[in-house]
Amino acid sequence: MLIIPAIDLKEGQCVRLRQGIMNDATIFSDDPAKMARQWVVQGARRLHLVDLDGAVEGKPVNSSAIESILAEVGGKVELQLGGGIRDLETLEHYFSKGVSYIILGTAAVKDPLFVKKSCQLFGGRILVGIDAKDGRVSVEGWAKQTSQTVLDLAKQYEDFGVEAIIYTDINRDGMGSGINVPSTKLLAQSINLPVIASGGLSSLDDVRMLRKCEKEGVFGAITGRALYEGTLNLREAQELSDQLSKAQEWD
Repeated sequence: MLIIPAIDLKEGQCVRLRQGIMNDATIFSDDPAKMARQWVVQGARRLHLVDLDGAVEGKPVNSSAIESILAEVGGKVELQLGGGIRDLETLEHYFSKGVSYIILGTAAVKDPLFVKKSCQLFGGRILVGIDAKDGRVSVEGWAKQTSQTVLDLAKQYEDFGVEAIIYTDINRDGMGSGINVPSTKLLAQSINLPVIASGGLSSLDDVRMLRKCEKEGVFGAITGRALYEGTLNLREAQELSDQLSKAQEWD
């Protein structure tokens, strides 16, 4: 199971929000490329990049910061990127720059045909981000809540060619309260797509609990604030996950 550091970008800076509230942002670095290098040095195999301003605006805003990250660590680690990506031209641009995977969130709710076309053109490189509060999907940088459930939306994309679902529990995101393992496990059991967990992962105990869901299809976990505040060590978390995988192979 991959432990995936998050780099959330707001006004060119690396920040963390609490429950997705744009006005509740903590700035951790004004040099996102340096931060990306730090996580790679500590053993990251994939980075999770989000253009927070882009998610709200509906178009890329932090492209220069993203490209600086690509220049710094591109080719050394996989990069998955989301936030304001709602047309094929933007997908083509970022893929040409070296992004490994594109995350479609708001577009997955509002424009399923766009997701389908993206999967047809870029097979194996499209992720669907499902961000939910109290079980209901939120869009546009988590500013608007829909009536759609997580499971209904995920099932809609089972046959589209989506590579994986990223499931974020907004209530836990940035709160350090632990990941929502039961909901993540239930989602993974209910669909035939791999799942990446997000929102609240803050300790090695979280890694242990989530790692037990790997057989159900949970293959990665995104973490942010815990890494930045030092309550979770990336190298230790990834090594623990790897050790648990090896132990399971011997069982």
